[in-house]
Amino acid sequence: MCGICGKLMFDQQATVPPELVKAMADTISHRGPDDEGYHVSGQIGLGFRRLSIIDLNTGHQPISNEDGSVWIVFNGEIYNYKELREFLSSRGHVFRTKTDTEVIVHLYEEFGERCVDKLRGMFAFAIWDDRRKLLFIARDRLGIKPLYYASSPRSLVFASEMKAILADPEVLREVEPAMIDRFLSFYYTPGEETLLKSVKKLQPGHYLIVRHGELHIHQYWDLHFLPEPQHSNQKQAEEQLVDLLEESVRLHMISDVPVGFLLSGGLDSTAMLCFAAGKSDQPISSYTIGFSEPGIEDERPFARLAASRYGVKHYEMTITSQDFLDFLPQYVWHMEEAVSEPPAIALYYVSKLAKEYVKVLISGEGGDEAFAGYGNYRNILWLERLKSAIGPLKGAFSGCLGALNSVLRSNKIAKYLALLDIPLSSYYYSRTSSPFSFFNRPSNQVYSSGFAHLVDKRRSLSVLQKYLHMDMNNLNTMLYVDTKTWLPDDLLIKADKITMANSIELRVPFLDHKVMEFAASLPSNFKVHGFTTKYLAKKALSHRVPHEILHRKKTGFPVPYETWLRKDLKPWLQDLLFSQRALQRGYFDRYGMEKLFSKNSEAGTYSKEIFCLAVLELWHRIFADGGSLPVSHEAGRLIKDETHSCPVTK
Repeated sequence: MCGICGKLMFDQQATVPPELVKAMADTISHRGPDDEGYHVSGQIGLGFRRLSIIDLNTGHQPISNEDGSVWIVFNGEIYNYKELREFLSSRGHVFRTKTDTEVIVHLYEEFGERCVDKLRGMFAFAIWDDRRKLLFIARDRLGIKPLYYASSPRSLVFASEMKAILADPEVLREVEPAMIDRFLSFYYTPGEETLLKSVKKLQPGHYLIVRHGELHIHQYWDLHFLPEPQHSNQKQAEEQLVDLLEESVRLHMISDVPVGFLLSGGLDSTAMLCFAAGKSDQPISSYTIGFSEPGIEDERPFARLAASRYGVKHYEMTITSQDFLDFLPQYVWHMEEAVSEPPAIALYYVSKLAKEYVKVLISGEGGDEAFAGYGNYRNILWLERLKSAIGPLKGAFSGCLGALNSVLRSNKIAKYLALLDIPLSSYYYSRTSSPFSFFNRPSNQVYSSGFAHLVDKRRSLSVLQKYLHMDMNNLNTMLYVDTKTWLPDDLLIKADKITMANSIELRVPFLDHKVMEFAASLPSNFKVHGFTTKYLAKKALSHRVPHEILHRKKTGFPVPYETWLRKDLKPWLQDLLFSQRALQRGYFDRYGMEKLFSKNSEAGTYSKEIFCLAVLELWHRIFADGGSLPVSHEAGRLIKDETHSCPVTK
C-alpha cells in the first residue's frame, strides 16, 4: 500500500521541477511513511511514498524495466503476482526484486495497455513509457484504490489523493456549483467529477492514456449481470461460493507483516475471519468499536463471540462525542471528497487502535453489494411486486395507506408510499433513495436565490441515469447501480482514506473481481429469497459462522452521531454553519438553515443533512479557500478563523 503522484508536461522540451514532485509526495506521507522515491527526467516526474507490506527490503519505487525505458509507480496489491512472475520469467524477463510492482512493468512490456486484464487485485498505477512518450494510468475494476487527475493545456497531474494534486500551484481551486448540489442530493459525489472543476476521478475499471498532449480514457472491465440464471443447482452454487471465498481470503492474507481483521459483528467480516483462522504462520488479531448510547446496538459482544470462536486475539474500544468532534476536521482533510459518512470517524479510531499491532486489516466490505445484503433491496423488490399486483388500484391503495400512516406516523411507510406511482428508474438513484433528502424537496428552500439559479438539478441527478436503463431485472439493476456508484464513491473512498490516515492497508476479499462476477451470475432468488437478504451467502456459511451472528438483524456500523449533533455538538455546529464566513459563500438561505436545525432538534430526522452541511463548510475552509490542515489541528480553530471568503459567482 502506497501513495503515488506525478506530473507530465506535454511539451517534450519542458521539465518537471523535482521539488514539485517532492512537495506532492510529502502531502500524502501518511500513505507511505516507510520510504519515498522519485523519477524525474525531463517532461515526466513520478513520486512515491511506501508502506512496506511485501518484499520489505527491495520494494523501493519508482521501478523500471531492464533498460530503464519503462517506469512505474504503483499503489495496491496484485494477488496473482507469483503466477504472473513465473509466466514472465519464462518469456525472458529478468527480475531484480520479489515485488508485485515489477511484475506490472514486465506485463506491460508483453501486453501493453491490456496488461490490466491479467491483474487480480486492488491497484492504481502510472507507467511512463519513455520510448513512446506515453503515460498510462490505470485503476482497479471495483475502485478499491483511488486515483485523481487534473489536466490543462500544458500538463497532466495525477495522484492517489487530491491534496497532492493541489500542491501544484498551477492547479486551480475553483468550485463547481453543480457538484455541491450533487453532494447534498446523494450525501456523496458519484461520478468522475469532484467539487473542484479542475480535478477528476479516474473511474473504476478504466485506464487513461496521455500522448502528445491528448487524453484518451478507456473502459477495460464492467460487471455483467446475465439475463438468464446460470446456476440452477443451489447446493453447487453454495460450494462454489465457499471455494471462491476461501481462495480470495487466502490470497488477501499474503503479507510479510502481521494481518488483523475489522469485526463489525456481522456476517461478512465474521466470514472473512473464519476463512483465515488457523491458516497463517503469523498471529491474527481482530478489532472492533462499540457504543453504549441508548438506542444504539452494541457490536462488541458479537465481535467478541467471533474472535473467541476462531481463537484470535481481540481488541476493542469506544469513543465519545468529543472524540468525534476532535477528528471531524481531519476527517474532511483525509476524505478530500465531500462524503457524509459519520461511521468513518469510528473507523479512524479503530484503525488507530489496530495500528499498534498490525499494518494490514481485512474487512467484509462489498458483501452486501455482491449478494444483496441491504434491507433496501428486499423492500423495493416487494414494493415493485405490489405495484404490479394492484395495477390500476394504486390510487385507492395509496389513499388507504396514507390514511393509516396519518395515525401511525411511520417514516418508513411515508418513504415507500411516495414511490407507489413512480417507476423504479425514476427514483432509485442510490441505496439512500436520494429523492428523500431534505435538499431534494422543492418545499424546503435551503439554497439562496442567487445560488439556486446556478443549480441544475437534472445535471446533479443524471449521473446515475445511465446505469438504470440496462437490460436487467429490478434486483440486478439496484446491485449494478450501487456497485458503480455507492460502493466506489462512498464506501471504498472511506475505507481507503480513513485507514490510510493511520498508515494501515485495508483489504477487501469480497471485492475480488472473480467473487463479484460469480455473484452477478446468480439468479435473483439466490440473493433475495422471500424476505431473506443475502440468501445464498447465509446458506453457504451456515456451518461456519456462529448462529447468533448469521441471523442477526443488519445494523450497519452504528454510530450515535444523530444524538451528538442534536445535543453535545449543536453549539459547535451552529457556530460553524451560521458564521459570517459560511454565510458569505452565498449558498444557503439563513431562514432555510434555521428551519432545518429546528426540525432536526425536534426528532433528529435531518442529522444526515446537517452533517453534510458541516462537511461542506469544513471542506471549503480546508481546500477551496487554499488552507491546509496539520494533524494537530483542532476543530475549534476552524470556527474562530473568520477570514473573508468570496461569494459564489457565475
